[in-house]
Amino acid sequence: MNHEQERAKERIALELEHSRRRSNGLTLDALNDEGLLAQHSKLMSPLVWDLAHIGNYEEQWLLRAAGGREALRPDIDHLYDAFENPRAERVTLPLLTPDEAADYNDRVRREVLDVLDKADIAPVVPRQREGVDGHRALLDAGFVFHMVIQHEHQHDETMLATHQLRKGEPVLLDGSGGVAALSPPAEAEVLVPAGPFTMGTTDDPWAYDNERPAHTVDLPAYWIDTRLVTNAEYLRFMADGGYQTRYWWTREGWEWRQRRNAVSPAFWIREGQDWSRRRFGRHEMVPPEEPVQHVSFHEAQAYARWAGKRLPTEAEWEKAARFDPATGRSTRYPWGDDEPGTRHANLGQRRLGPSPAGRHPDGASPLGVQQLIGDVWEWTSTTFDGYPGFRAFPYREYSEVFFDEGYKVLRGGSWATHPTAVRSTFRNWDHPIRRQIFSGFRCARDAESY
Repeated sequence: MNHEQERAKERIALELEHSRRRSNGLTLDALNDEGLLAQHSKLMSPLVWDLAHIGNYEEQWLLRAAGGREALRPDIDHLYDAFENPRAERVTLPLLTPDEAADYNDRVRREVLDVLDKADIAPVVPRQREGVDGHRALLDAGFVFHMVIQHEHQHDETMLATHQLRKGEPVLLDGSGGVAALSPPAEAEVLVPAGPFTMGTTDDPWAYDNERPAHTVDLPAYWIDTRLVTNAEYLRFMADGGYQTRYWWTREGWEWRQRRNAVSPAFWIREGQDWSRRRFGRHEMVPPEEPVQHVSFHEAQAYARWAGKRLPTEAEWEKAARFDPATGRSTRYPWGDDEPGTRHANLGQRRLGPSPAGRHPDGASPLGVQQLIGDVWEWTSTTFDGYPGFRAFPYREYSEVFFDEGYKVLRGGSWATHPTAVRSTFRNWDHPIRRQIFSGFRCARDAESY
């Protein structure tokens, strides 16, 4: 094994440790058995289901598929199959207890580290990738280990959404975030020049199938906001009758607003002439300078119409996030190819909410667009689908089964997203009615002819 593989394996082992420490911190270290076994919302699983699910997923992909080992607990596979068991029904299953889940996860992890030590995770030569077998493709540059690490962090973000829905006293620490000084952009919007750019990726070893393959997209010029829509801006929409004016809403959006009797983002509470919010068991006034979060696609779309703009398409978002007009390159992150640091973005649960708009100027794209990574997931106007040449790998249920089923694409990650589970090509998706996720938005508009 060469030095490069050794370093890659050290990184994988470290990230596996980080993800498990985070998962345990959101479950075993945060709540008692009653709190872990309870279903705090029909929208979400009991936290103990998520805890054992990440171990079962890890066993199936790293021990069985990658390691070729015998199943440790084939008897529980059906309990932790997300497609077989809807979230609202998981509380009725004979789930592992918190102690049993912890012991199972520890046993899986011990064997996984042994598999990692013996695995050949050398990159496959690009021109030979089409001819490799499925097992070698899984190990290519450590792909299957990266997939499992990201999967656990994605469930950690889901568990944070469950904690937000949970009633009761705060149990999670709210850190300061240690972020850079406030430096809002000088201009409210920036013109993205017309022309082609490379969307997606072919060679990123952490990328999922729906991010592949890289392909050229040619866009007309457009304007995009340099910052996310803030609570203060959204409050002006509300004060102007945004939720009461049918004109700003699509038919589907207005029907949703009426069914839900929505008059504000989720978790907001009217306080006379002001608004407060509930955040992880804490009650506080809505901070005007933070990006608005917990809004549905329908709310984001209505605000954009009220503002005389629209939501960006997914391609427009990605071009603004990673295209450098000076070089013609598409980079991995808005600031380049270096991995995210605290000066770039608010990621990884460093604080339990988004940073004020303009807090991460070092994370701006070459065009000057800020906070494209972290803080809140950004709704786009695009329906989730595969790219030209899409190939499902390693299983259809990660992406393909959600194509063309009424899911809208979200981009950029949130404050709850771990740095390993987000990049400028990363694609998230959800139903347009979802609000428990950490979602916000920025606006765009068509450019005049030049």
